[in-house]
Parts: sequence; C-alpha cells; structure tokens
Amino acid sequence: MKALTPEELQEMGAEIILSNTYHLYLRPGQERIRRLGGLHKFMHWNHPLLTDSGGFQVFSLHSLVKVSEEGVQFQSHLDGSRHRITPEKAVEIQEALGADIIMCLDECTPYPASHEEAERSLELTLNWSRRCKESHRNPDQALFGIVQGGMYSDLRRRSVETMGEIGFDGYAIGGLSVGESKGMMVQVVGETAPLLPAHQPRYLMGVGTPWDIAQTVQQGVDLFDCVLPTRNARNGMLFTRKGRLVIKNARFAEDDLPIEPGCSCYTCRNYSRAYLRHLYLAEEILAMRLNTIHNLHFYLTFMKEIRQAIDQDRLQEFLKDCHPLREAEEEKEADGSDSSSPCFRKASSLEKSPGRSGMFNSNLKNL
Repeated sequence: MKALTPEELQEMGAEIILSNTYHLYLRPGQERIRRLGGLHKFMHWNHPLLTDSGGFQVFSLHSLVKVSEEGVQFQSHLDGSRHRITPEKAVEIQEALGADIIMCLDECTPYPASHEEAERSLELTLNWSRRCKESHRNPDQALFGIVQGGMYSDLRRRSVETMGEIGFDGYAIGGLSVGESKGMMVQVVGETAPLLPAHQPRYLMGVGTPWDIAQTVQQGVDLFDCVLPTRNARNGMLFTRKGRLVIKNARFAEDDLPIEPGCSCYTCRNYSRAYLRHLYLAEEILAMRLNTIHNLHFYLTFMKEIRQAIDQDRLQEFLKDCHPLREAEEEKEADGSDSSSPCFRKASSLEKSPGRSGMFNSNLKNL
C-alpha cells in the first residue's frame, strides 16, 4: 500500500489486502519470498491476503503478449525479459507467496468484443480454470474461479454453470470496469451474481466507486477490490458523502475546513483543506499520506455501515441515503470526467509499482 504502513492499515480497521502476483513474480520473485517466510512475514501483515493470478496485468501489455491454449507468453515491462505463465504456473506462484485466497488464471475479455470473440475467450478461461483446480495442492489456500463472458448474459450463465461444476472455494465476477458504461456493468452484475452459489463468497473484481459498491452489494456481491481510493488520493481526489473533492482547486486555497466536516479520520481531525492543497501543489510526500489516510477511512467506514445496514435489515434505507453519492457520480460520468473504471486505466499504466498492494473491501465477517 503506497505511503502507508501495514500497522496504519490495521489501525484503520483493514482486515485483508490484495497483492499483485505479476509484480511480485517479476520482482523480487516468489521463490525469494518463500525462502523469507512467505508474503505475510515479508510485508509484516498478519491478516488475510489475496493474490490475483497476474493475468490481468499480463494481458494489459498488449503487443508484448502471446496467448495460446497452453498459457501466456510475455515480455517484462521492467527489462524486456521473456516469461511464460500457464494455469499451473499461476497457482504455483501464488502457493509460493502463501496468500490465503488465490485466483485462477483467466483471460479478461476485452471491451468491446463480439459474441464470437467473447465465447472464444470464455472457452480459454474455462479450460485454464480446470487446470488450475487440478494443480491446486495447498488446502489452506482458498482457490477462487473467475466468471467471464463479456457483456453477454448467455455466456455469463454458461460460465457460472461450468465454474460450479468444476467447484471452487469462492467465485469472482471478472471482465468488468474495462471501459463499458456504468449501466452495462450494473446490468451484467445483476444478471450474474444471483446465479452464483449463495453459501460461497462472491467477489466483484476491479469495482469500484462507493455508489458502484452500494448497488452491487444489493445484487448479492460480498467482496470488492479497487485501486480507486489510494490512486485517487495520490492524484488529489478525495471522497466525501457529497461526492468527490479535488484538493488542487483554487477555491480551497484559504479554506480552513477539513476535507469532510464530521469525519473522524486522522487527516480531518488535524488538517485543513488549505494545508492539504498546499502540500499537494508543493508535491510533498505528506500529501500522499494524508490524502490516502482519508480515502481509506472513508471506504472502510462506508463498508462498515453497509454491513451494519444488512445486519439491521435496512439496506434499502441506506441506499436512499447514498443518493448524493449517486448524483455526484452520474454528474462526473455525464461530463466525461468520471474515473470509475480504474482497472481500465490501471491496465494501461501498470501503476509502475512492483509488488504494490490494493485495498480489498469485504462484507464477509469470516473469510
């Protein structure tokens, strides 16, 4: 997690972190991490860890990638060295890292894609998923399958049915937040999530904004991951109950209010918008830290409130209270300044951060 320590994350109430297999595989390497006691010890995190398969980052390399039934061949974005990841290799790497939840290798269907292209991509993902299941050896690691199928409901249904036949510890919905509209994303989740086993975790990959999360929780999703709160923090975009606040704007130059009045995070208790704007414009490292602290506090509090609303059987009431967030996001999307497809942009830049970790928001009480 850029700019923060694991101890700070724990103090905020974070219970699980996602770590990027692609970056860790290239540097420092999974075998080195294994020799040093595994990823938990390596990064001093004594709570659950999830690792992705690395496939999404590999496919984002575009011209540097060659895909076959066997697996994926690619060139490192670091030094141009050539590598090959098969389904078996993806599981082997993640088992060496020692995460608690690991993911099958899949092909993230590009958007847009024809039905024929999405079906061909789905067949590849299903075959790779079978091989991942067969190569999975560590019973202490939960293996999740990833549902693909593009924007086509018949392919998504087929993917769910086949994944269920293979049998996994949990199921992820992948291939979204890759450039499609918000409405399309919500529709695909609404058609797919109810088909997944109710007694196992449902994980929506790469999503999203607070309103995205609120909507898809209502559709039955349990877990989410996204770079949005941390990356936006580093870029000066802060989350509030009334929408997003861009701290570099001139109107905050002499604003002595906190980011969000009433917020209990360390940043809001101690610093003004004016000071945060100064730090950001001066490119001070402290700006990244303080902004990140606020955004993570916002997200973690938001997830806690969703869980409480579910426990108290008042989720619909909670969603009504979220309408200011919805209106703010719809306004951003309408004027073309929306940044709610972080995976789409993340794929383009690879974040330039080897081994970075991301927030993993959960509605599960026990993983």
